[in-house]
Amino acid sequence: MAWSEDSKQLVFVSTSRDHKQEHVRIADCKTGEVKDIFEEKVETQYESGQGTINWKYFSQTNEIIWYSERSDWGHLYLYDAVTGTLKNQITSGNYVVRQVRKVDLDNRVIYFVASGKEANQNPYYRYLYRVDFSGENLSLLTPGEGDHSIQFSPDGNYIIDSYSQPDIPTVYEVRDIKGEQIALLEKTNISRLKASGWKPSTPFSVKSADKRWALYGLMYTPTKMMPDVEYPVIVYIYPGPQGGSVGSWTFRAARGDSQALAELGFVVVALEGSCNPNRSKSFHDACYGDMGENTLSDQVSGLKQLNEKYKFLDLEKVGIWGHSGGGFATAAAMFKYPDFFKVGIAESGNHDNRNYEDDWGERYIGLEVKDSEGVSNYEWQANQTHAENLKGKLLLIHGGMDDNVPPYNSYLVADALIKANKDFDFLLLPNARHGYGRDGNYIMRRRWDYFVQHLLEATPPKEFVIK
Repeated sequence: MAWSEDSKQLVFVSTSRDHKQEHVRIADCKTGEVKDIFEEKVETQYESGQGTINWKYFSQTNEIIWYSERSDWGHLYLYDAVTGTLKNQITSGNYVVRQVRKVDLDNRVIYFVASGKEANQNPYYRYLYRVDFSGENLSLLTPGEGDHSIQFSPDGNYIIDSYSQPDIPTVYEVRDIKGEQIALLEKTNISRLKASGWKPSTPFSVKSADKRWALYGLMYTPTKMMPDVEYPVIVYIYPGPQGGSVGSWTFRAARGDSQALAELGFVVVALEGSCNPNRSKSFHDACYGDMGENTLSDQVSGLKQLNEKYKFLDLEKVGIWGHSGGGFATAAAMFKYPDFFKVGIAESGNHDNRNYEDDWGERYIGLEVKDSEGVSNYEWQANQTHAENLKGKLLLIHGGMDDNVPPYNSYLVADALIKANKDFDFLLLPNARHGYGRDGNYIMRRRWDYFVQHLLEATPPKEFVIK
C-alpha cells in the first residue's frame, strides 16, 4: 500500500488467491470509493520483487513505478496513475531488477539493485545502477566484481559500497551518487583466519539437468585432502522456490556446519537449482505446479558433472540433508532417487503442502484440483505418497512446538513408512519450534553422528559435546 502526500488517497494492490491476478487500485479515503487503475495477469505466479516489493506510487506526478516479469525478466515500468496506461518501460534486458533502493523524484532518477547484467560473472552478484524514469542513461555505480551491499548517506549524496565473493573477503568503498570512488575504506584482513587453518569453499558451475541453464554452487572439502582417496558426498539442500541452498553469495568465514561436516571426511555440496529465485521468470517457474521436484534432478546431474572434474567424489556414497523446505526435499530425494541418495536427514519438512500455510502452496502449485478419480494435484507431490520406495537410512526430525511447519507433516511420513514396513529413525524435540534454539547443538552433533555412522561407516565418539 502507498499513501498520497496529503493522505487523502490510498493506492493498493489486490492479489487473487492463486497469485495470478494483480489489481492496482486507488481509494478515496473520505468517500470510500475504490477505482481500478490497471491489472496484470500471469499464467503462473506474480512476483512483486526479489527481496522487497518494488512498485512505487508518486501522488505529486500521478505516476506508478510497476514491477513485472512479463518479458521473462524482472523489470520496471512507468504507469499513469490516473488513466492506468503504460507510459514507458524503464529497464529492459536479460537481467533481473532485484530492489528499488532510492527514487529521486525531482531529477526523475531511480537507483536500483540488479543482478545478471554484468557479462561472464556469477548471475547472483548484486550491483547498484541508476536510470532515468524515461529508461535512458542507465549506468553501473558499483563496478567491483562481487556481490554488493549498499548503504546511502543520510543526505543521499554518497554510498558505502561493500562487496565480496564467497572465497574473496569484503572490500569497503565510499562513492558519490554518480558512482565515482571517493575513498577506499578497508580491505578485510583474513590473515588470522588463514593462520587458524581455515579453508574457503570452492565456487563451481554446472549445467541444469535439462541443459537449459548454468547453475552455481559451493563445495566444501576437508582441510587436508588425502591423495587418491574418494570422499563420500553430502548435499545440503534448500530448494526454495523462495530461497536456495547457497543463499548469500557474500564472503563468510563459515556457513552453518558445512565445513565442519567436511572435516569429518566428507565433501559437502550446496547447489542453487532451477526453480530458485533471482534469475529469469522461466528459471523460477521451472517447477511451477510441482514443488515435489525440489531441484533434485539438478542435484543428481550436478554431482555427476562435478565428478568429471573432481575425481575424489564418491558417488556411491551420497547423503543429503536440509531443514524446512530442505527437509521436504531430503525425504523426496530418499524416496524418488533411492539408488543415488543413501543417507538422509529431513529436518522439519513441509512434506505435504496441504498441511502447510495455504498461501505458500497455492502460490507455487496453484489451487487444489482433483482429477476424475478424486485424486488431488497436491497428493502425488506429498512425500508420504512415495515413502514405500525408501532403501537407505533416513532420520526424520521435528520440533514438537513447531508453529511454522506443524509436526503433523513428519507424522504423515512416519506413518507411511510404518505402513510400508520400512526401517527409519525419528527424533521429536518436545519443546522446540521451527528453529531448534537450545537444541541446535544437539541436533548438529546428531547430524554429524548419523552421517559418520551410516555414510562414512565409522564409529562416532559417544555423546560428543559441542562447546
